Amino acid sequence: MTIWEAVAVFAAGIGAGTINTVVGSGTLITFPVLLAFGLPPVTANVSNTLGLVPGSISGAIGYRRELTGQRSRILRFSAAALLGGLGGAVLLLALPATAFDTIVPVLIAVALVLVVAQPKLSAWVRARRERNGTTAHPDGGPALLLGLMLASVYGGYFGAAQGVIYVSLMGVLLTEDLQRINALKNILAAVVNGVAAVFFLFVAHFDWTAVALIALGSTLGGQLGAKVGRRLPPTALRGVIVLVGLLAIVQLLLK
Repeated sequence: MTIWEAVAVFAAGIGAGTINTVVGSGTLITFPVLLAFGLPPVTANVSNTLGLVPGSISGAIGYRRELTGQRSRILRFSAAALLGGLGGAVLLLALPATAFDTIVPVLIAVALVLVVAQPKLSAWVRARRERNGTTAHPDGGPALLLGLMLASVYGGYFGAAQGVIYVSLMGVLLTEDLQRINALKNILAAVVNGVAAVFFLFVAHFDWTAVALIALGSTLGGQLGAKVGRRLPPTALRGVIVLVGLLAIVQLLLK
């Protein structure tokens, strides 16, 4: 790797760490850069996954204020994310590289619809509960756990826009502020990337220069993303999520 290639990978790491903390989809920045510099797809994917772990942790630390009082959720959701992320990592090595090509853009598009419709959907759910005299499960119930686990399978496999999917699921099924949901999303991303990276350590080949550069860049980006993301009002944050999700769909369809 030349000095300019190293600078480009480091810069991509900063961008990925920033956007992952605010929304997700940072993989769509780093992964193409690694491919452009000649890394094989699986090597690029696993190196990128490991490199982004420090960025996810950094973003979660940056959002620590919004995590206050969510310890129970963190433990429950992290368990589901760990199982799903490990399953996705196994699938990455077992399935052909094109296995998710058709379903992923559709999955992201559905998630974006849920993000846009979340305020109205949440209001409808609340009104329905009031009519029926029922109360919401504080952690979203079994449906949310299952949804997060399935989203984490995809996250362990590739992970582009997994943050969009997490936010859409939690936004509909939790009675919670969007910023606090975003903080949870960063925890889940760290768990999924972490467990997938540990699995890959034993079965896959890494480019350790790329891992180190992305790790350093994403750590800085995680702090930057936390500062930017927590200052965005809910409407603006939703707008950023939708924009990034649409760009992800376009990039996935054109690749």
